[in-house]
Amino acid sequence: MGEFEVHRVRFFGLVPAGVRCLACHPRGGRLALARTDGAVEVFNFAANYFQEKVIPGSDARSVEALCWAAGDRLFGAGLGGDVTEYDLARLRAGRSVDGAGGPIWSMAANGDGTQLAAGCEDGSVKLFQVVPGGIQFERNLDRRKGRILCLSWHPSGTHIAAGSIDAIRIFDVRSGQTVQRIMVNYHMQKAKRECIVWGIAFLSSGAVATADSFGRVQFWDWERGTLQESHTVSTSAVLSLAVSEKEDSLIVGTSTGATYQFQLLALKTGSLEKRWVRTKPFQHHTHDVRAVAHSSTALISGGLDAQLVIRPLMEKIQRKGYDAALRKFTFPHRRLVSCARKARLLLFQFSQHLELWRLGSTDETGQDGEVLPLRRMPEHLLQLKSKGPEHLYCSCVSPCGAWVAYSTASRFHLYRVRYQGDGVSVKKVPKVPKLPLPAYQLQFSADSSSLFVASARGSVHVLQLLEPGGCKHLHMLQPPSGSPEAVYLLAASADGHWVAAVGGDWVIHIYNLKCFEHHCTVPTYSCAVTALAIHPSTNNLVIAYSDQQLFEFSIPEKQYTAWSRTVQNCGLHRLWLERDSPITHITFNPKNPSHILLHDLYMFCVLDKSLPLPDNSALLLNQSTLKQLPETARQRQLHAFKICKKFQPLLFADLLEENCLVMVERPIMGWGQGQAAGCLQRQAAAPHLRGPVLLRGAAGQGGSARSRVWEGGSSPQDIAPSREPARGAAGAAGGAAGGAQPRGARGGGSAAGARAEPGKWSAGRGLAAPPCPAPRRTRLADWPRRG
Repeated sequence: MGEFEVHRVRFFGLVPAGVRCLACHPRGGRLALARTDGAVEVFNFAANYFQEKVIPGSDARSVEALCWAAGDRLFGAGLGGDVTEYDLARLRAGRSVDGAGGPIWSMAANGDGTQLAAGCEDGSVKLFQVVPGGIQFERNLDRRKGRILCLSWHPSGTHIAAGSIDAIRIFDVRSGQTVQRIMVNYHMQKAKRECIVWGIAFLSSGAVATADSFGRVQFWDWERGTLQESHTVSTSAVLSLAVSEKEDSLIVGTSTGATYQFQLLALKTGSLEKRWVRTKPFQHHTHDVRAVAHSSTALISGGLDAQLVIRPLMEKIQRKGYDAALRKFTFPHRRLVSCARKARLLLFQFSQHLELWRLGSTDETGQDGEVLPLRRMPEHLLQLKSKGPEHLYCSCVSPCGAWVAYSTASRFHLYRVRYQGDGVSVKKVPKVPKLPLPAYQLQFSADSSSLFVASARGSVHVLQLLEPGGCKHLHMLQPPSGSPEAVYLLAASADGHWVAAVGGDWVIHIYNLKCFEHHCTVPTYSCAVTALAIHPSTNNLVIAYSDQQLFEFSIPEKQYTAWSRTVQNCGLHRLWLERDSPITHITFNPKNPSHILLHDLYMFCVLDKSLPLPDNSALLLNQSTLKQLPETARQRQLHAFKICKKFQPLLFADLLEENCLVMVERPIMGWGQGQAAGCLQRQAAAPHLRGPVLLRGAAGQGGSARSRVWEGGSSPQDIAPSREPARGAAGAAGGAAGGAQPRGARGGGSAAGARAEPGKWSAGRGLAAPPCPAPRRTRLADWPRRG
């Protein structure tokens, strides 16, 4: 594996937003998710639950309900009172229709997806007709006092059940009148507080299932208005409910973070009489479970702790595979960190601002596991805050560190950054070419002379960067056959000859930058592309797919390489293919062309193409475990995959120099105490590492070698409360995630950056991270790492 100096970065204070609502596609192939910041995400079940589409949120938009209708069309509604259709090809919010009933709390589509029902603040239920290009208001149903918090259609489409405060109402869709009103607390004497019906499901048998704030799951006969069954599952509220397609199972989520499954079972063997029985409790969340969904093979839940949990139903799984693994998704399947290798800078992307940091350095050397002092601490150089309510789509910093670019839904900004000693100055490029917005991906060329902007309909725009601070549009690259999908991944070659682009249709197009023409298309594959990169010396394109397969495509020869064909003929290791976290970044070591460096959320891997591939009888050992084996045993485990699992969760990894790596982690300890970054900072101090640490890894020929690791700072939750509001190299990022700006602090170091106004910049030197105890050697978990 060789020896590396690794900058271990833990000051990226990313705090993902909580999950607000879920919508499972009627055919079971996709899952739509909305977060509390207004972002909408789409996960593809067939592509190993890959997060294939992300529509960033906005402070001006809240999403309280999602539903699929008319095939693959996705609609959302929220407290703004509008019903919005999302453009999944261009990854943006599309047309909106005012509901004219105040905030919308709930929405549901009928069985054939031709009508939408929206529950409003004013107590009305409004029907919309789904038509090509949008929706049309149809009519209001009978209006009563009390906001409509949940809705459900009868499978036949003739009736709608609505839940509000203390009551359930059943509407006849044809007449629009209320045909039944059930008081959910009529059988309770002296009820001292309101009962809020948070979830409802209308079953084909005529029963109505409800989940309420008293912690009950109840089943009602809607025609008689009587209670059939009542189950108290919690002392706190039951917030969400979802039923399987066959109506023989349902899942509920509570405010304690617990989820429960109910199954419709026969009272006796052979009996036709059935009852709902609570069968499986799960505790996968730490906060309110605001949304649940029930697919054909899994129970799905999302909570305010930002986790999406997919729990497989083992009785529905035919064979061991992707569907048999418990999955927990907290972080996005895309990069939020970019690196300026030459300048040793990192750019962190938050929802509405960017942070630029300079890595620290050391002149010391030491033994395995030894903490080394830092000559220069990491510095928070710059914060760029976006104007308006829109969240960021993408961002990037040039390899030389002189250019920073980002895009929102309606604006694209390019900045020229200059470094003068300890100071930083930044100037916005005034006349940026008008481009189709938003930009979905940004990529600078290796020599920082060009900027590639991924746009809609599969197009890539090439901008030439001019000194002292300008740019001009050179060309627009487009696939020959056209594409309705937006480009979400880019890769440029080091020699400036090639650029590869991947759209939402998963087709990889390669363009020649010398003549600005389409060069070729990589043979299509049935899974989504999660990462790709072009080798700096061979111009081979390395591709990682969501099913964990790896391909290598020769761009000059327009065909797969011999090594790639060997991989497909022999197959990758079984444990490698069973991983449930996608590869998110690929890079290379220019001094060693046979090495491919790649990582997912739980492991970093050096793939040595000069060594044989492991078969299923071999062990994919972690390097910390491998180094403890005798020399003869290590020689027997000699194969191409060198795996390190010390860095978790690993959001980003890149090679700065020949023997220098940077690893960006985001530990999630302490998230259970609060979602705001300020809450994270108030946690008790925990052992954390700062300074170069030497790690021993397996050498390329099976022997042992040392890898030096530098840990630059600590995560916000690892910082003990201080007497003064220190907000520097370790603390500023966490606070900024909650909306705060970097500010100065006394008693710890030099001055920090000034407060930044909206749309402006702040620059300065950040404070050093607080001193920390010496690290302990820890044994890493055995392979594979599960969710």
